[in-house]
Amino acid sequence: MSLSVKKRIFYILMLYAGIFVLFAVRVAWIQCTAAFVPVTKAGKTMNELAVRQREEGVELDSGRGHFADRNGKPLTGEIRWKPTLFPLSELPPRKSVGELAGLLGTDMKHLSELWMGLQKPYIWPAAQVGGGKPARPESLTWPVVKGFELLPYLERHAGGRNGRQWLGFTGQRPDEVRKLAAANPSKRQLPLNLQLGASGLEKTLDRFLRGDGETRVYYTVDGRKRAMDGIGTRAVSSGNRYFPVQVNTTVDLDIQRRLEKLTEDMKIREGAVVVLDAEQGDVISMVSRPFFDPTHVDIQSGDWSNRAVKAAVPGSIFKTVVAAAALEKGVTHPGERFHCSGHYGKYGLACWKKDGHGSLTLEEGFARSCNVVFATLGERLTASDLERTAAALGLNRRIGWNAQAFMGGEALWQIDQEEKGAVFGAAGTIDGGVLAQTALGQRDVLMTPLQAANLVVTLLHDGQVTSPRLVSSIQYKDGTILADFPVHRFARREASISAKTARTLLAWMRLSVTDDHGTGRSLLQAAWPLAGKSGTAETGKGRGSRNHQWFIGYGPKDRPRYAVAVLVQNRPTGSPHQAAVLFRRVMDLLAAQDESVAGSEGHSTTFPKKWP
Repeated sequence: MSLSVKKRIFYILMLYAGIFVLFAVRVAWIQCTAAFVPVTKAGKTMNELAVRQREEGVELDSGRGHFADRNGKPLTGEIRWKPTLFPLSELPPRKSVGELAGLLGTDMKHLSELWMGLQKPYIWPAAQVGGGKPARPESLTWPVVKGFELLPYLERHAGGRNGRQWLGFTGQRPDEVRKLAAANPSKRQLPLNLQLGASGLEKTLDRFLRGDGETRVYYTVDGRKRAMDGIGTRAVSSGNRYFPVQVNTTVDLDIQRRLEKLTEDMKIREGAVVVLDAEQGDVISMVSRPFFDPTHVDIQSGDWSNRAVKAAVPGSIFKTVVAAAALEKGVTHPGERFHCSGHYGKYGLACWKKDGHGSLTLEEGFARSCNVVFATLGERLTASDLERTAAALGLNRRIGWNAQAFMGGEALWQIDQEEKGAVFGAAGTIDGGVLAQTALGQRDVLMTPLQAANLVVTLLHDGQVTSPRLVSSIQYKDGTILADFPVHRFARREASISAKTARTLLAWMRLSVTDDHGTGRSLLQAAWPLAGKSGTAETGKGRGSRNHQWFIGYGPKDRPRYAVAVLVQNRPTGSPHQAAVLFRRVMDLLAAQDESVAGSEGHSTTFPKKWP
């Protein structure tokens, strides 16, 4: 063998030896040092990633922030204990399988076949647990069996239909996840199947709710994805002391549940109920019918849409705006007398009372909801008079709590889907006929139940408009405050109605109840002395015509505690006024709730300042 060939062999051997030494040094460095150094954006080490490759897991908690009511009661995040089976290479002892099958409400053969065929964890249906005697899984004594665990899953929504469309639901939105990742490349990588807010507060507060990683239970598997012997399960979470956050809403869960049940008992098919705190304008309850199931959302049905913030024809409750405009402009006074024969005499307008109301004053016309009186006032006003007064009462715009640059970021509107409503249509000549019809709350007029309830709050505050809140604050996991949402009151402007006009209208709302012919007279038997205004809006013509029935008001009269708006939609023409009945029952429920709370706290209920 020549010297040159020997040299080549030597150099090749040295090269291989050098590569081997470098490889050995690299492996030693990884094992001794790099294995314990974070290598991902989430702070995971190579050791953890190596173990994770040999593990399969089930998610117990997504890490998404949760909601609580005004008293701290959870609105989301209910713990459900669920029996969970993990894949096995061989079954546990026959006795253990038999005992487990009895508790799971099945037979040994079915359980064995299902278990051996598993490729991933299987959550046992809760309805089957206990067999012939259904029981909550956590109430039973479970045997210690390899491959079986009773695990606490945090369910975002407990399931079942409810009227909390304002809370909303979540869904997978991979395109949105990609946008978020592109906009924030330095942040934690988000999985494409991440649940994001799709409606309601889940959507409007999504940026705060995303959290910092899920909590999972892992089990170590072999090459066939089977649980390995001698190695149990382990729970892994992000360990972040700040997340998940808690969103503190203004809603009272007890009242919300009772009002939902009330609308069910009364068989309300379509409509909404809004209850606002009279002092601050906070949303105490918001119920939308029909109900929806946030765990099984049918987008096509539209049940997930929140009717409490959708605009509808208001009918005679809009006469409150017309009366305010007429008093403010000075085109009438409370004692002015009108004559109602049942017909207005032009534009095809008539009073709802066919024989007419006869001679009556303006305040009586309000209490009795006389169409002739208000058609007359409508023609004395201009379009700008009505639009300006509507704006002064918080109408014709989105009224929910908002900030244009919240916490230095983008604009934030707490309440999703909120519509602005309208006074007049987008085009066309506004003549006397249009003004007269508009004054009756018909034609192009639109109002949301939230706006209607807030209109009452505005009157209770002498004409100062407040933005209703659904959320008061967001707090970190450790209790410190992430974001505050202070009460928003609009500054008084020249366009605001006077305190005198506001108090006059409140007195007329009470007259609607106490007047012998008032449209709210049925409320005299309520638990509290109440005040309010009814409305009936025509939504069609001929045989297919339907009515929207409204009632708005406040109570108790002397020290108002709540402002309420009730809308029952698409009622047959001529049917009893279901909204007035529902309004009274809502107020009776609120009175009973306040007495119950006062009794449990050992003192009488205190109300806001007395209205003069």
